[in-house]
Amino acid sequence: MSKAKGSFFNVANKIKMGKKVEKSLKGEKNQSAVSQDEEDPNKTPEPYSCTGNFQADFTELCRRNSMVAIPPVIHRARPPTQAAPESSKPEKGKDKGKSAVPEPEPEPEVDPEGENAEPPPKTYIVKDKFEYFKPSIQVEMENYDKPETVTEIYIRGWKIDDIMMNTLKQCLSVMEKLHTINLWNTGLTGETVSIMASTLPSIVNLRTLILDGNVVKEENWHELITDESPVQNLSLRHCGITDKGAKSIGEALGTVKRANNKLVTLNLAGNQISDQGTIDIANGLRMNRTLMSLSLASNQVGDKGAIKLGEVLSRFPLTHEEVVERRKQKSSQGSPDRNKSPPPSRRADSKDRPGSVRSSSQHDKTDKSKQKQSAKTKKDAGKGGKEAPKEEDKHDKTKGKKDDKAAAKKDKGGNTTGRSSGASLVADTKNAAKGKTKGKDKGKPSQAEPEDMGDSSFINPLTDEADFIDGQLWVPGNRALINLNLSRNQIGEHGMAAILKAMQYQTTLAMGSKSGGTGLMRICVFKNKISSDHDIVRKINEIMLPKDPFYKPPPQTPEVESTS
Repeated sequence: MSKAKGSFFNVANKIKMGKKVEKSLKGEKNQSAVSQDEEDPNKTPEPYSCTGNFQADFTELCRRNSMVAIPPVIHRARPPTQAAPESSKPEKGKDKGKSAVPEPEPEPEVDPEGENAEPPPKTYIVKDKFEYFKPSIQVEMENYDKPETVTEIYIRGWKIDDIMMNTLKQCLSVMEKLHTINLWNTGLTGETVSIMASTLPSIVNLRTLILDGNVVKEENWHELITDESPVQNLSLRHCGITDKGAKSIGEALGTVKRANNKLVTLNLAGNQISDQGTIDIANGLRMNRTLMSLSLASNQVGDKGAIKLGEVLSRFPLTHEEVVERRKQKSSQGSPDRNKSPPPSRRADSKDRPGSVRSSSQHDKTDKSKQKQSAKTKKDAGKGGKEAPKEEDKHDKTKGKKDDKAAAKKDKGGNTTGRSSGASLVADTKNAAKGKTKGKDKGKPSQAEPEDMGDSSFINPLTDEADFIDGQLWVPGNRALINLNLSRNQIGEHGMAAILKAMQYQTTLAMGSKSGGTGLMRICVFKNKISSDHDIVRKINEIMLPKDPFYKPPPQTPEVESTS
């Protein structure tokens, strides 16, 4: 019995020990798994590559940045549309004798318990309390079935910090359809504006940027309108811009050596820009010929700023720096024509030859063409009769005299420069258009066309025709600006007189041949120091009212029509 009990206890101990060994092995496996899981977060995750789906990219990047609350991406709210009422026309073949007007439905009885109560109207949508004020990103899409076709982004009323701006930077840089960004009252800083400015060149189709209600102490708004920025419409209303920011914006619009050629509209309403800032912006308009609309409404513009704007819009004298740059531009315009080498086709035929030989070779070519034409006329004469060759011979003689005169002029001129060769190529193109050249001459215009197109370039405003008055060069002012808003400022009589003078000058230029643009077509000057009933304001309105594109003349009365 004792041996049997001992064997039983040994087996039981072995079983217990086996279970303990299994438990220990399981514990080691769990500890190894936990250690691997703990090591995974320490590893640097692979960088996320955005796909163009804004909602998916933004959510994933926010999750990787360990954001507690991720703003949802929703469609921009629109007023709901009511369903069209059902047609009240009766069906064909049924109820022909009955009237088409439907019978009024009986009004439902009002039940205090609400069982038969009317449903709420569908003209609005009810949401939970404070849900409207929660941070969200509103988007407009080209096709709501395709999330990668986001065209407009609206963020309103919540702060965008550096982390959020960098997240948006990664998402926006791959969005091909995006053309509008609206960040209203989002607490931007100088650093976030710089991040936004570095993002703009990668958004190829971006056209409109609205940053209203963002007061930035650094006032580095000029970074948004660099040469690489594709922005065409920029709105900076109520951003607390002072003369410091206006100066940098004016320099970004244009200087003596460069000018912005992308921005079309600029809205600076509701800021703190005074006369000095207006003068700096006007100096930018001296060289800028792209901006078409400028709003300085609700600022602190006085007479000095208005006088400077009137000078830029009419005509202004050039400074010493601008005169020097004008001479450089004039010389650079003439130097390519003087230093231009002849086309490859002609240069290959005239290597190591003086100018006289080149002109004689041209004369030989004209003689060969005459011989070919005369041989052709003889063949035609043998077929058609005697009278036809006489007329063609006369034509060949007159044409030969013209060619001889042209060749003689080239011989007198000596060495043919690039300009003379270009002129001959232009003449060849004209002859080819008329159908006079034949054979190999038809291929020459195709070589001349790229050179003529290459000569056309942007004309610097400094190279316009200037008038020498009292020892200064005066050039025409800016006539590319067509809309100017100066309402709700501090402009007095002297400033309005300068604006009136500019409007009169632009009107006279538009009537003449020197006009390089339409000039102002719309101007707002109400609510300034000068009353709207003043003679100067009345004259400005009389000049500008017919130019307004939305102006419709009053219809003529029947009495006027009968007298006419």
